[in-house]
Amino acid sequence: MALQLMENDVVAAIGPQSSGIAHIISQVANELHVPLISFGATDPSLSSLQFPYFIRTTQNDYFQMHAIADLVDYYKWREVIAIYVDDDNGRNGISVLGDALAEKRAKISFKAAFTPGAPKTDISDLLNRVNLMESRIYVLHVNPDSGLEIFSIAKKLGMMTTSYVWIATNWLPSVLDSLDNAGTNSGTINLLQGVLAFRHHTPDTNLQRSFISRLKSLKDKDTKNFNSYALYAYDSVWLAAHALDVFLNEGGNISFSSDPVLDNTNGSMLHLSSLRVFNGGEQFLQTILRTNFTGISGQIQYDTDKNLIHPAYEILNIGGFGSRRIGYWSNYSGLSVIAPEILYEQPPNTSTSSQQLYSVIWPGETTNTPKGWVFPNNGNPLRIAVPNRVSYLDFISKDNNPPGVKGYCIDVFEAAINLLPYPVPRQYMLFGNGDINPDYNNLVYQVSQNKFDAAVGDITIVTNRTRFVDFTQPYMESGLVVVVSVKEIKSSAWSFLKPFTAEMWCVTAAFFLFVGTVVWILEHRHNHEFRGTPRQQLNTIFW
Repeated sequence: MALQLMENDVVAAIGPQSSGIAHIISQVANELHVPLISFGATDPSLSSLQFPYFIRTTQNDYFQMHAIADLVDYYKWREVIAIYVDDDNGRNGISVLGDALAEKRAKISFKAAFTPGAPKTDISDLLNRVNLMESRIYVLHVNPDSGLEIFSIAKKLGMMTTSYVWIATNWLPSVLDSLDNAGTNSGTINLLQGVLAFRHHTPDTNLQRSFISRLKSLKDKDTKNFNSYALYAYDSVWLAAHALDVFLNEGGNISFSSDPVLDNTNGSMLHLSSLRVFNGGEQFLQTILRTNFTGISGQIQYDTDKNLIHPAYEILNIGGFGSRRIGYWSNYSGLSVIAPEILYEQPPNTSTSSQQLYSVIWPGETTNTPKGWVFPNNGNPLRIAVPNRVSYLDFISKDNNPPGVKGYCIDVFEAAINLLPYPVPRQYMLFGNGDINPDYNNLVYQVSQNKFDAAVGDITIVTNRTRFVDFTQPYMESGLVVVVSVKEIKSSAWSFLKPFTAEMWCVTAAFFLFVGTVVWILEHRHNHEFRGTPRQQLNTIFW
């Protein structure tokens, strides 16, 4: 229908709301030099150089994914599972999320994609699969038509309880904002207890309040509430009107010419040969991009990448009979409990110490931040290799009692394990036949080849072994040490005499006297100070 509309001479197109359709129509818009102004297509890839005539009046999901990455880093989580629809918007958004998490030294441990319009059985199988994995942080980037169904299935599978974390992108607040109070309270909120969601931040201004009040007063309205996309759609029309007015006042000419590239196709309902190129399209595009006015959704002004300036989101915690805002995110100051428009008046500050959010009530009605992972239901215990020694058994040796090994090394390792705030299933596996001490180089090599997950024992840290595996800090040093007395001893001016006995000091003094005498004789003989017979010289020495 959009392509059929373009058969008429148009200078701009407003819409579509779908990122997938925007990908298709943008190809034709580029060919016809017609700016395509979308109020709902959030796919990050649409901002690329491939689509020069695509303009959006909503926020780019590039910023939303970086906001999620900042939230994950704020709570010190390191792995998430991405659940998304396998379309352009889903794939490209999750791709950006992976890059944003990598900057925070985190990652997507598993990408759980499902087809658009997937049946409940497919979604249930997918959720069962991710429920067996280690991570309990789920980022849900889906379409509004399937999102609530996912939460319904997750609740039946017990995935909306303690230790689970659900982070939904802007699709969820858009659905909730569009529902009336009766629709919101009729079981929908019960599915979402403890969920975190990101919503486009539109400053609360008199202009916005007046607009919403005016719409609600209309008698022929079909909806009672409006989400952020309704505000962006309204501003899209004004953006086109403002830009067209400036374009004409600056002498812009509205004229069209035929495009020889477009030919009719047999059997097609589209008359491609009737599509004509807008000659002033490039000038009109630049006019739109330099437009600057205040709309009901906020400031309408573009940066060099064709994104709206000051992208910002509200972070909502859903619970009780609605939701509450726990903070904001903006690319200007990161996470904050202060509205972004207030922070814009201050110097930018994205330091770690300045990041702040209010407390969250998580799934299971707990205020304790989940650690973000559990031992997977299908996981195996750690395989710990232990050298089966035949000498120095106090360090490590086989034991007939559980856990099967004993010794100083095992005691140190178990003490470290007990300091962890979570259990670590482990299985000790003897390495060697027990007749001779095993080859430690081979033991280290087996760990590097994943035959064992780790090794515990009196394994010396040497250069060739560090090339294959990582070592913990050594618990025993063999370097130079100083031994001192445990009890305090009062010092005196003669304390330097204490290291030796009186007899030892006499021997030492005699030795140094003898050495000094010899040196003195040699010096004086060299200076020819001795005269007379040998007996006279000897007398001189004794004198």
